Amino acid sequence: MSSDLADRLGLAPGARAVILNADDFGMCHAANTAIMRLLGDGAIDSATVMVPCAWSPEALAFAASRRDLDVGVHLVLTSEWTRYRWRPLTGTGTTLVDAAGFFPADVLAVEQHAAETDVAAELAAQLQTALDAGVDVTHLDNHMGSVYGLLTGRDFLGPVFDLAARHGLPFRLPREMAGADDDATMQAKLAETAAAADARGVEIVDRLWTHPFEQAPGETYEQVRDGFIALLRAIPAGVTEIYLHPMVDDVELRSAVDFAAEKRGHELRLLSDPAVHQAIAEEGLVRIGWRALRDLQRKGRA
Repeated sequence: MSSDLADRLGLAPGARAVILNADDFGMCHAANTAIMRLLGDGAIDSATVMVPCAWSPEALAFAASRRDLDVGVHLVLTSEWTRYRWRPLTGTGTTLVDAAGFFPADVLAVEQHAAETDVAAELAAQLQTALDAGVDVTHLDNHMGSVYGLLTGRDFLGPVFDLAARHGLPFRLPREMAGADDDATMQAKLAETAAAADARGVEIVDRLWTHPFEQAPGETYEQVRDGFIALLRAIPAGVTEIYLHPMVDDVELRSAVDFAAEKRGHELRLLSDPAVHQAIAEEGLVRIGWRALRDLQRKGRA
């Protein structure tokens, strides 16, 4: 069930609001090329930067030069690829690294081994780096869901909410998830985390959607596009973020990632596809950015 967020944002009764967000800004030049173009063209509503990655300086410089655009920080605790990896800003002498000195490749290792104090210091360093670069940070979200505690129940939302509340920033956390009504444990977890965000005055969205990360065998661009349009048409009332990973499908990207390069290229194409934006218009979807949630949160603190 949707919250009163849409009402508090001043949207019409029953409004179906959507935030189109591009994750992984700064991961590589292929990501930056795609996301800078999409942001500049108004084809997406926001993006979030992976500050520890090698190409984040380019992304941060762009965001600092375009403070009118909605750019947040994609809080990172994992480094999932085998040939291209990144390390914590706080150094390698912490619980946040694997035997090679990089962030671990999987979320389970983070939940099992990371110390909360190390997590808090690292996430604060990532946000501060973006602020120091001159970015007007609009929101926070999380790479690979490593702070949610989805695998073991051990989450790091306390440090995230502290950081978000301290800086007046909303955080990507859904109040509801597809299928959660049939999962009593998940529904209880969502209610608990939403209540914790509310108690700290941190704005969150009603729901968080995407489409399959990997490309199905033989799947064409047209099938990807049609599936995405079907997703848009299913958006209910309230505020929904849809996150994607648009990138240029080139030699650099295929050298960096182990899979899904073609799907990243398809996502870049579909976000610029007139058929997608026609569907948004036909459905009467209201596109908003994270800045609106940030302004609401900061107004509430005033």
